[in-house]
Amino acid sequence: MPDFDLLLPQSIPEAVELLSTHRERITVMAGGTDVMVAMKFAQSPAKVPEFVMSLDNVPGLGYVLFDPEKGLRIGAKATVAELLAQPDVKRHYRALWHAAQTFATGQVRNTATVLGNLLRASPAGDCSCAIYAIGGVVVLHGASGRREVDIDDFWLSYGVTARLPDELAVELILPPPAAGSRSAFKRMTRTSEDLAKLNVAVRLEMEGNTCVDARLAMGCVAPTPLRLTKTETLLKGHELTPEVLQRVAASVPWEISPIDDKRSTAEYRKQVSGVLLKRAIQEACGAA
Repeated sequence: MPDFDLLLPQSIPEAVELLSTHRERITVMAGGTDVMVAMKFAQSPAKVPEFVMSLDNVPGLGYVLFDPEKGLRIGAKATVAELLAQPDVKRHYRALWHAAQTFATGQVRNTATVLGNLLRASPAGDCSCAIYAIGGVVVLHGASGRREVDIDDFWLSYGVTARLPDELAVELILPPPAAGSRSAFKRMTRTSEDLAKLNVAVRLEMEGNTCVDARLAMGCVAPTPLRLTKTETLLKGHELTPEVLQRVAASVPWEISPIDDKRSTAEYRKQVSGVLLKRAIQEACGAA
């Protein structure tokens, strides 16, 4: 590991002050499963932060709280394992629960945080994909006060989010489940514990067999997690007949721009993307 100074703030205001002071020279650590690996394998000293600020001593950020009228609140220190332990998550946010269930290994789930997966801004993030489909806001505290960023505006490019250098992400708020709402998550990997080579999440609002509203998200097919907005329009207002699902599946390859990497090829991702989305939609409807 490279040398760095460890900072241990005791409160959110103190953490924000440290971020304001050190800005680009500091990185925030909650679970540390990404931060430590990134520092260890940094390709140049310029990419290693001088300061690592741990949230370990900051109280009040390790919660997963559900309210049927206000939705789900996830604190910055809440781990993936703590999310899985909440029956309300499995009941009302099934896509996120399933993404968390397949997230890495048990050891990593006990340490990795849900917000950390969002802040990593990786197109392969399983929780990120599920949250994108569900919708929500990230709450930031900075020198100028509190700010909420819609998840649709949060990821700017690979590894880059809308969080400013002097802001601390303190919680994620997911909307309350609407009537007829259902969701699902699916992914493909080389091995069960590997990063996804393709993942997809769907949230549907249904009236009988008719889709009233839809949010579709896919990962590993663009520099950031991707909303399939054009494909969503093929679902809204339509019954989910086999013909509609076939048109939806055929639409996906025209919305994505995957690349070749060590986990898969762009051609393969394009060929299977529509099929995986179709199966996620069918799973969501079957699990209602």
